[in-house]
Amino acid sequence: MSEDATVSDLFGLLDDEYARAILTATSVEPMSASTLSDRCDASLPTIYRRLERLRECGLVTEQTELAPDGNHYSVYEARLERLEVTLENGDIEVSVTRNDEDVADKFTRLWEGMR
Repeated sequence: MSEDATVSDLFGLLDDEYARAILTATSVEPMSASTLSDRCDASLPTIYRRLERLRECGLVTEQTELAPDGNHYSVYEARLERLEVTLENGDIEVSVTRNDEDVADKFTRLWEGMR
């Protein structure tokens, strides 16, 4: 989780059907907001609100893609790999595992997208 996100923020977000749909869709491949709107059967404002909350919790990343016509647009990809909740000796512990891409891989993907 990001430093500002709390466990309550995370659980509240994952309780939302659209946030879960965005996470599951973007775990397969990066998608634009308009594609997510179609896949999740939600309005664009709803998708953008959920994406912002997911970014704040560190569960999705946003990257810029170049279109063939020279324009650019954002695509979103899930970072959440695993969420574990442990209850032991009266304490609840939450562990979030993200699939972090290293800087070299990001640069390679960016470079290949510009060709």
